[in-house]
Amino acid sequence: VKLVESGGGLVQAGGSLRLSCVASGDIFNVHGMAWYRQAPGKQRELVASITSGGRADYTDSVKGRFTISRDNAKYTVYLEMNSLKPEDTALYFCNQDGLLAAMRVFNSWGQGIQVTVSP
Repeated sequence: VKLVESGGGLVQAGGSLRLSCVASGDIFNVHGMAWYRQAPGKQRELVASITSGGRADYTDSVKGRFTISRDNAKYTVYLEMNSLKPEDTALYFCNQDGLLAAMRVFNSWGQGIQVTVSP
């Protein structure tokens, strides 16, 4: 399964960006979808996740500012990021897991997309 992220870029503090991640391949269904990020010199951290039923969870630092959503028919997960801060600057990765048409489990990552927030 291939994941392709889009929507990153450079934005001033207080601005907004919307990330998208589309999965393609011989997919039967997708269970969990999530966004991670990794800043230079830091470990990759889970930013937000959403279950197939629509339950969302967020790391504390983005609660109230970021919103994760999904379109199951399009195998797409979104991350709406508002009130961005310089500390949100990182490489953002999409992750999706589920079942292939052959009933095998998959867990795939995107290539990462840069988000840079200037002061």
